[in-house]
Amino acid sequence: MVSHPPRTVLVTGGSGFIGSHTCVELLEHGYEVVVVDNYSNSTPVVLDRIEKVAGRPLLAAYDLDLRDRDALGRVFEARPIDAVIHFAAKKAVGESVRIPFEYYDTNVGGTTSLLRAMDHHSVRRLVFSSSCSIYGAAAVLPIGERAEPRPTNPYAVSKWLCEQVLADATKHCPRLEVFALRYFNPIGAHSSGLLGEVPTGVPNNVMPYLMQVAIGRRDRLSVFGSDYPTPDGTAVRDYIHVTDVVSAHRIALDRLTGTPGMRVLNLGTGVGTSVLELIRAFEDACGRRIPYTVVGRRPGDVAELVADPAAAAREWGWYATRSLVDMCHDAWRFQRLNPAGYLG
Repeated sequence: MVSHPPRTVLVTGGSGFIGSHTCVELLEHGYEVVVVDNYSNSTPVVLDRIEKVAGRPLLAAYDLDLRDRDALGRVFEARPIDAVIHFAAKKAVGESVRIPFEYYDTNVGGTTSLLRAMDHHSVRRLVFSSSCSIYGAAAVLPIGERAEPRPTNPYAVSKWLCEQVLADATKHCPRLEVFALRYFNPIGAHSSGLLGEVPTGVPNNVMPYLMQVAIGRRDRLSVFGSDYPTPDGTAVRDYIHVTDVVSAHRIALDRLTGTPGMRVLNLGTGVGTSVLELIRAFEDACGRRIPYTVVGRRPGDVAELVADPAAAAREWGWYATRSLVDMCHDAWRFQRLNPAGYLG
C-alpha cells in the first residue's frame, strides 16, 4: 500500500475555472502539476496566469482531448504521475438538455478513457469533480451525501453515471482510491484578480453572465423562473467561493494515502441564496444596477440545492470560510481588471 501523499498530479481541464485555481493551490503547496486540456471552454493563456500567481512553473501542459487514448497514454508515459484530479467535462445544465449525447460522450467517455490510462500506468489515486446536480429535486434540505440521487438533466445524469463507473471500478481494481467531491455552486475568483471565470461564448451560468452585464458586455440578465416554491420565487442555490472548493481538493490529495475504494463528500456552505438575492449582492459589490428580465423556467432546473457540508467538516476539518460578499467582490475585481476576459 502507498503511504505517502502524491507529489506529481495530473489535472484534467486544468485551464478551466476551477481547474486553474486548483493548479495554483497545488503549486503553492509544493506539488508538481501536469495539465491536460483541449481548451474547448478555456484558453492556454490561463497557463501563464497560473504560473504568475503561484510563482512556480507547471511541470508540463498538453493540448488534447481525454478521449484520444493514444495521446493521453503518451502523457502518462512522459513522466511518473502519482494522482489525478479530473475536472475535464461539459458542465451547463441548459446546454445539456439541447445536446445530451455530447454530454454523455464527453463526460462519461472522457472518464472511462482516463480510467483506462490510469490503470495501464498503475496510477491508483483520483479526485473526481462531481456535482450537487445529481441530487435533483431532493426531498430533504439541506442535502447530505446519503440523499437519493434524482438527476433531472443530462449533465447531472452524466456526473451520476461517472460516479457509478468509478464506484464499480474500485470494486474491480482493488487498489484504486477515489474521492468524488460534489460541489454546489462555485463562484468568485482569485484574490489577485488574475484568475476567474471566463466561459467561451454566451455564459451558461448566472455569475459570469452577471459579471458581463455589469461590465457592459451584455445588456441584461435572464432570470429563469420566478414561480418556484421559494421565498421570492426564484431558484435557490448554495454558492461557494472557488478558493474554498480548491482547498478541499488539496486536502483530498493529502488524504489519498492508500485506502482503496470510493468516498463521496459535499462541498458547500449550507446557506441558500436566491437568484434575486445574488443579483442584489453583486450590485452592492460593483456599485451598479444589474438589469434583468424574468423569463420561463429553464428545462432541467430544480427549485433548491443547498448542501449539508457536515461530513467534510467532521472528516477533514474542512469548511467554507468565505462569504457571499467575498464571492461577489472577488468576481467583480476579476471582471473589472479583465473587462474582455483573458484575451482582452
